[in-house]
Amino acid sequence: MAGGWAEDGAVQKQIDDTVEDAIAQARSQLHHGESAEFCVECDEPIPLARRQALPGVIYCINCQEARDKQQSAASGINRRGSKDSQLR
Repeated sequence: MAGGWAEDGAVQKQIDDTVEDAIAQARSQLHHGESAEFCVECDEPIPLARRQALPGVIYCINCQEARDKQQSAASGINRRGSKDSQLR
């Protein structure tokens, strides 16, 4: 049931679009190709098991965790139309 100017299914479409965007973002961050032997950030050796498990990896575990924390704090998609959500 739609209310106001919204079409039927608008909320579900918004949810689906948010999920699709998150999947596309995650896939864009996957590495491809040959893994680096040394971290490009700190120059520490990357263990063979990590290089085999993640083709194209270029960061050691510590540097990757730091990058993940930094990106998760800065990311977020706001699809809500309320004024309160836009002020955050």
